[in-house]
Amino acid sequence: MIRVEHLSKTFAAKKNSGLKFPGFKKAATPNLITALDDVSFTLNDGEITGLLGLNGAGKSTLMRLIYGLLQPSAGDVWVNQHQVSKNPNAARQQLGVLPDDTGLYKRLTARENIRYFGELQGLQGDAMEKSINQLIDWLGMVNIAERRAEGFSLGERMKTALARAIVHQPQHILLDEPTNGLDVITTRAVRRLLHELKMQGRCVIFSSHLMHEVSGLCDRIIVISHGKILADGNLQTILDAGKSHNLEEAFVNLVQPQQELHHA
Repeated sequence: MIRVEHLSKTFAAKKNSGLKFPGFKKAATPNLITALDDVSFTLNDGEITGLLGLNGAGKSTLMRLIYGLLQPSAGDVWVNQHQVSKNPNAARQQLGVLPDDTGLYKRLTARENIRYFGELQGLQGDAMEKSINQLIDWLGMVNIAERRAEGFSLGERMKTALARAIVHQPQHILLDEPTNGLDVITTRAVRRLLHELKMQGRCVIFSSHLMHEVSGLCDRIIVISHGKILADGNLQTILDAGKSHNLEEAFVNLVQPQQELHHA
């Protein structure tokens, strides 16, 4: 279980830079940008949650706060009993994270990339090799397992990064747009893996722009805009909140008033 309580995050804006941050609003304090504003929810085991929002809505900031890459301005995150701000290493041991940048070691093969991260998580011996082989099979990576990552396609990089993120079999999995830009075959492999993780009782959250992906995969959907949660619940709850029978239209109905308010 992941518990997010009254989480807020502000960033300092550069003075006189003229930069604009799409989706972010100015905080009450001058020269601050509010990326997240008093966000609270609980993510349950055995459930896939989709985090849905426009660019700049605060999705990636929220994910980075959950896995401790950023420190909150207010509030905190608990991964089971571990408070992320006070005990980040213990919390991270229970997390598998796929960030927006895969960052593979190009001179290592796919298998070596996965094994290296398994070693960092304390895996060794037969348990490590069993986990690696299982992921290679699930994700259809047999043909790339012994190839160096240099020259990998987007889909090959994504599959390797995903396997690397969960080789230690974490209870909680955070994925930042895991199927964005992938081909049909790779997308189907990722979907199968997410379903398998759910059936094993894992807690999965992924961010996305893809409505069909979210509606097809998720038990629960969180709609975020300008750092605030606009709706949270199953598909029918989101459709009702957005007054539509179509997720895309419901999403637009939810976020458009916020967009108009912040650009007025």
